[in-house]
Amino acid sequence: MATPTRTGRSDPPGPPPTTTTQARRPAPSGLRSRLHRWDHRVSPYVFVAPFFLVFAVFGLFPLLYTGWLSLHRVSLYNVDKADWVGFQNYWDLFFGAPSHYFWNALGNTVTLGLLSTVPQLLAALGLAHLLNYKLPARGFFRTALLAPYATSVAAATLVFALVFSPEGGMANWLLSLVGAGPVRWEAGPWSSQFAISVIVIWRWTGYNALIYLAAMQAIPRDLYEAAAIDGASRWQQFRNVTIPQLRPTILFTVVVSFIGATQLFGEPYLFGGQSGHQGGADHQYETLGVFMYDQGFHSSMLGRASAIAWIMFGLLLLVGLANTLIARRLRSAK
Repeated sequence: MATPTRTGRSDPPGPPPTTTTQARRPAPSGLRSRLHRWDHRVSPYVFVAPFFLVFAVFGLFPLLYTGWLSLHRVSLYNVDKADWVGFQNYWDLFFGAPSHYFWNALGNTVTLGLLSTVPQLLAALGLAHLLNYKLPARGFFRTALLAPYATSVAAATLVFALVFSPEGGMANWLLSLVGAGPVRWEAGPWSSQFAISVIVIWRWTGYNALIYLAAMQAIPRDLYEAAAIDGASRWQQFRNVTIPQLRPTILFTVVVSFIGATQLFGEPYLFGGQSGHQGGADHQYETLGVFMYDQGFHSSMLGRASAIAWIMFGLLLLVGLANTLIARRLRSAK
C-alpha cells in the first residue's frame, strides 16, 4: 500500500519486487539457435528418407534399368553384353514376328480381366450388402471372407487344378450329374480362361467385399431412414442410396482389379503345369505376365521382356489417368 506524504499525495505503486527464487532463462546462444532451426527444417526429411531410399533401390532403379534394357538386345546368359537396338524390341512386339503372341497375350489379359473382375465385384457387392445387416455370427463371416485371400496362390491354384482335372475332377463330376460330357478345361481357350478366372474370383471376392462393407458402414443412416419413410423397399434403397454412395469405392476396386488382371501370372503359370510358362500348349491362356516371363527366362530375350514390362507399365499409367478423370467427374457431379 502506498504511504501518504506531507503534501497529502500518495506515491504511485512501483513494479513488483523481484525475488531471488525467480531464475531468468538464459538467452540461447548462436550455435543452439542454428541447431534448433536445422532440426526444425531437416527432421521431417530425415523421417521420410528411409521410404525414399528403399523406393529408389527396389523401385526406381529396377524401373529405369528395365527401361534401359528394353532398348538393347540382351541375352539372359550374357547380361554384360548389350547391343543397342533402340525401339526395335517394341516394333517387333507390335508388328514383328512375335506380334501374334503379344496381341494374343494382350487379348487374353483383357478377357481374363473381364471374366474375373465383373463377377467378382458383383458377388462382393452382394456379400457386403448382406453382411451390412444384423445377421447372427457376422464377425465369423467377416473373418471367413479373408480366408481365401490369405491362402497362397500356389496352394489355391493346385487345388483348383485338381478340381478342373479332365480325369476325375469335381467340375466334370458335377457336369455328369446333369448329363453333360467331360470337358478338357485346360485345352480350350474359353474353358481354360474360365477355370483361371474362377481361381481369381475365389481369392479376391472376400477382400473386395470387406472394402465395400467398410464403405457401406460409413453411409449416414439418415439417408436410409428418409428413403424408408418415403416408402422405398430394400432393393430401392440399395439401388438409389447405397450404389450412388459407393461410386468412388466401386471405381477404386475396378481400377485395382484391372491392375491385378494386368499383372496376372501365378494362376495361369501354375495351372498349366509343364506348359504353364507359355500359357498352355497353344498359348490359349497366356497373359502379358506369362508372356514376359517366357520371353525373358525361356527364350533368354531380356530386352524384349523388358519392353513387355514397360508396355504393361504404360497400360497401368493409362488406367491411373482414366481413374483420375472419372473420379474428378464424379466429384464435380455432386
